[in-house]
Amino acid sequence: MPQRRGRAWVWSIVVVVVAAASVVVVRSGGGAAQEAEHKRVSSTALVERRTLRETVTAPGSLGYSGAGELSAGRAGIITRLPRAGSQVKLGGALYSIDNRPVQLLRGHTPMWRTLTSGMSDGPDVRQLEQSLATLGYFTGAPDAHFNWTTNAAIRRWQDACKVKETGTIRLGQIVFAPGDVRVAQTVAHLGDRVAAGTAVLKLSSLRKVVSAQLKSANQAVAKVGGDVTVDLPSGKTTTGTISRVGVPEQVDQNSGKTVVVPVTITLDHPSDAGSLQEASVLVDFPTASRKNVLTVPVSALIALPGSGYGVEVVRDAATTETIKVEPGLFAGGFVEVTGDRLAAGQKVVVPTL
Repeated sequence: MPQRRGRAWVWSIVVVVVAAASVVVVRSGGGAAQEAEHKRVSSTALVERRTLRETVTAPGSLGYSGAGELSAGRAGIITRLPRAGSQVKLGGALYSIDNRPVQLLRGHTPMWRTLTSGMSDGPDVRQLEQSLATLGYFTGAPDAHFNWTTNAAIRRWQDACKVKETGTIRLGQIVFAPGDVRVAQTVAHLGDRVAAGTAVLKLSSLRKVVSAQLKSANQAVAKVGGDVTVDLPSGKTTTGTISRVGVPEQVDQNSGKTVVVPVTITLDHPSDAGSLQEASVLVDFPTASRKNVLTVPVSALIALPGSGYGVEVVRDAATTETIKVEPGLFAGGFVEVTGDRLAAGQKVVVPTL
């Protein structure tokens, strides 16, 4: 009996040794079918050259630039109001007081006095003549002087608008704005009796912008002219350019008061926002970037015995080779890698959990 027990013990050693040898064969790629049974199911990804950007993400809102209130320039009763969301172009009516339209002309200097014969020269006269010239009523060369050609142009315009031809534009009859406008909101109501200075409308430009709030600790990443990526509610991403960086300000958030830096971003391709008028977005500010570098998915990295990292490169249907790599920048689910015998177009194993 003792002799049998000894043989059984020796036989178990042989089984263990054989089993260990079979494991070595499988790991070296000698038995592809057995390997598939013992390893996790895996997929592959290409080693690709791309530009990686490490980013800081901040919440933002998509809207229209230049939003502000428009006040009545004279007293009277509101007899016409535009629809919210509508657009008013050069020469168009913004609203009406006492059944007389208040019309939009182009200029940066606001309306501050009556425009009439005998008035002093000024930039408001020039922008009036420029607007009337664009509309086709002023035939001379626009300048800062109000003369008989200005009076005649006003009369032609008034005739076309079917209002009394006076050759004079009184304070409150027109509004100067840098460009066409969008009616963001109607503040007054039809039939309201308003005084000069009463808010009537909220207007904005037609240009869509993104307003973001960046944590003060990250304000160094926001520079005018810098590139950003905007994540839209549709899941689509578009690019933008930082057009303004404000001064830090304190705001209320769920966690209490905090200091943020307001940043305005102009969309590079406004059409990407489609019909969106107001929407919450996310803005990615790049903090570091690498151009034209070899990359793999982060999940393709494996820890090597001892130290360091590697990737498992697929050589053929039954063989893989582990190559040591040096990780660089991590961004967007990818990592920059450098290593001997690593090249774009190779396939690497990406474990599927």
